[in-house]
Amino acid sequence: MEVHYRVKAVIDSNILFSALIRDSTTRRLILEYDDQFLFPSFIFEEMEKHKTELLEKSEMTSEEFNRLLQLFLMKVIIVPKEMLIQHKEEAFAIVKDIDPDDATFVACALAYPGSIILSDDKRLKLQTRVKIINTREFIELQKKQKHLYMC
Repeated sequence: MEVHYRVKAVIDSNILFSALIRDSTTRRLILEYDDQFLFPSFIFEEMEKHKTELLEKSEMTSEEFNRLLQLFLMKVIIVPKEMLIQHKEEAFAIVKDIDPDDATFVACALAYPGSIILSDDKRLKLQTRVKIINTREFIELQKKQKHLYMC
């Protein structure tokens, strides 16, 4: 009997913000995902910094925005800072020449061996330590996994 498992996927802040702003493929991808994504806990600090801008761009009321955010939160595992700290130096070394701001997402992926990062940042793919897939690739992966589960 063949065993299939789902890969854990870390969502970067641009993917999250994109899904909050527009009713899009990215939003549906998060809401329809059969498993849970990984979010570094700091993403909420980042969201608070940009909340006014996110609300304006989304054209939602604060209540609608918060409702959507609650739906997203049901689809995630919040990775605490304590888990990320032990991978911080390695993560920074991996992305220091690409974008140091991505170190937290890489640390999150390192904290869950075998996980991937869902990001549309092409530069992040320049590193080879953690697998990075974009939205289109993630959709294809989901189609393949659904096919495997149906077989």
